[in-house]
Amino acid sequence: MALPAIAPYALPTEGELPANRVSWTVDPSRAVLLVHDLQNHFLKAFPSGAEPLTGMLDNTSRILTDCRKRDVPVVYSAQRGGQTPEERGLQLDFWGPGVADDPEALATPDAVAPEPGDTWLTKWKYSAFVRTELESLMRESGRDQLVVVGVYAHIGVLMSACDAWMRDIQAFVVADAVADFSRADHDMALTWAAGRCAVVTTTDALFKEA
Repeated sequence: MALPAIAPYALPTEGELPANRVSWTVDPSRAVLLVHDLQNHFLKAFPSGAEPLTGMLDNTSRILTDCRKRDVPVVYSAQRGGQTPEERGLQLDFWGPGVADDPEALATPDAVAPEPGDTWLTKWKYSAFVRTELESLMRESGRDQLVVVGVYAHIGVLMSACDAWMRDIQAFVVADAVADFSRADHDMALTWAAGRCAVVTTTDALFKEA
């Protein structure tokens, strides 16, 4: 039930992305950036100093800088340490007890850490919408687009994008700012998202038309 040891793999390039079914583009006045589960507990499964971790963090840092310049609200989702079995629910059966109540494991790397004005949400399930204020924060601010970066692509990233679609919120998954257990899992997540619930894009293309 522990997280797997992840072998290095190259992040997908723009030419390797699946075809999108829809032609949405990001509008900074409508968008929110979701930084999904970038906690050391989840990142330690990746080989240090290698792809996909290095590229994912570098691209996420670039997107954070761009979003803050454009006044795009930034929301971080993160799991709480030391969850009880009741709080953990069925995740306990699939993944064990989760994050330890340890500041280092719970922390976000400095390069992608929250800044004053960002929002921090405690996340309980695969989707960042479940048992959180994410949807209400978006509705209250008149935002109906969600840009998703972080880990893991085929689990929480994909489920958050799909849940956004079910709430009539346009989702954008940034292919080179997410990472996964393997390139096969990464590609599967992008293909499913592009065909079912989101636009799959890259860091370079995200605000190209904005």
